[in-house]
Amino acid sequence: MFRHGVPIGRIFGISVDLDYSWFLIAGLIAWTLAAGYFPLEFPDWTRSEYWLVGFAAAILLFASVLIHELGHSVVAQSVGIPVPRITLFLFGGVSQIATEAPTAGTEFWISVIGPITSLLLAAAFWEIEPLVERVQPLFALVKYLAMINAALALFNLIPGYPLDGGRIFRAFLWRVTGNHHRATIAAGVTGRFFGFLFIIWGIWQALTGNIGSGIWIALIGWFLESAASSQIQQEGIKSLLDGHHVADAMQRNLAQVPDDATVQELMRETALAAGSRPAIVFHAGVPEGVVTSAEVRAMPREAWTTTRADQIMIPIQRLITTRPDVVLWSALEKMGRDGANQLIVLDGDRVVGVLSRGDILHYLTGLRPLAA
Repeated sequence: MFRHGVPIGRIFGISVDLDYSWFLIAGLIAWTLAAGYFPLEFPDWTRSEYWLVGFAAAILLFASVLIHELGHSVVAQSVGIPVPRITLFLFGGVSQIATEAPTAGTEFWISVIGPITSLLLAAAFWEIEPLVERVQPLFALVKYLAMINAALALFNLIPGYPLDGGRIFRAFLWRVTGNHHRATIAAGVTGRFFGFLFIIWGIWQALTGNIGSGIWIALIGWFLESAASSQIQQEGIKSLLDGHHVADAMQRNLAQVPDDATVQELMRETALAAGSRPAIVFHAGVPEGVVTSAEVRAMPREAWTTTRADQIMIPIQRLITTRPDVVLWSALEKMGRDGANQLIVLDGDRVVGVLSRGDILHYLTGLRPLAA
């Protein structure tokens, strides 16, 4: 969902991106504030003041969301969980936390710090209000940010996945039952319930005349329901893959070519022409790298006869790899984090196979009848 965006920098070693949908929602928020909220609250302003404060409020709202997400991320990093990226998008923001929390207590603190951060921001803006009361545009901006951060904290405390409240609820159930899988399913079901509730509320608002508000509420409900459903499906896949390892699903018969083979020879002697499994490039019996169909497609065909395999290969040191004893679910998570469609499987220094998303899907298809 969040792979296409604009990088805007790094904070605490975490990449921060703006999803393209952010630009749409930032404009809509600015327009809503400039055309509706601020004129009602402060009727004596000029049109330019409404738009200036509206855009400033939209930008600072997403700055508040970023600080909220940084709260989650910093706590996750403090317990050794990597957080490669935070993305701001249509419905707010998301921290790409690399792995699940190891304990219910860790899950609780990573989750609860977000609403706490938003409440602290609301309190800070509330304290600033009297100091800027005489500068009306600045007062309006601070007042709005105090209100919206408080609302953000309360909304996120709704006990349904993927909201922070849903994760807190999952942590509570996990602690009580000792079963992470059941706790996750319960939080997902609760998330779907609240998602449908928001959809129904949004439709009712639209039918009673509040069309814009109703559509927005219904969209939030749709997002919550979709995310919760995806989590339930993901948990089902995770449960099926539990106890199964990379070695069970990987492809073992990889083409092997010497480093001095030409690309022409490579294409003739391997299955790369069909866009299938990569070829392993060897030198004196030692694997040096891998050639995939992508590297071949990137070069002109007339250069095939003069280009060696070791000139276009991806060196072993740069490959995204896994081990044969890694749990399949962990390998699938790694593909998602690294944006990879396949992993080279290494056993020590030996290339023993390749694992693709298709391999996992094929293996999963075989497991489903057994689980039925």
